[in-house]
Amino acid sequence: MKMRVHVTLKNGVLDPQGKAIHHALEGLGFSGVNSVRQGKLIELDLDDSVTEAAVEDMCRKLLANTVIENFRIERA
Repeated sequence: MKMRVHVTLKNGVLDPQGKAIHHALEGLGFSGVNSVRQGKLIELDLDDSVTEAAVEDMCRKLLANTVIENFRIERA
């Protein structure tokens, strides 16, 4: 079974990488982009015995810094 974990910064947390992407897009002539927030995608290949609760525990303990990041789990 495959699961994807999407990790993004919480609202209000400074996102310098997102700002750099935004400025680069403007520099390339793309208009209409109001803001950019970047994150990361983690794909897990798991045994069928691993529960979504266990994946959530992995996120809280390692994959996401829950002080500044949100995470969302999706079955792939």
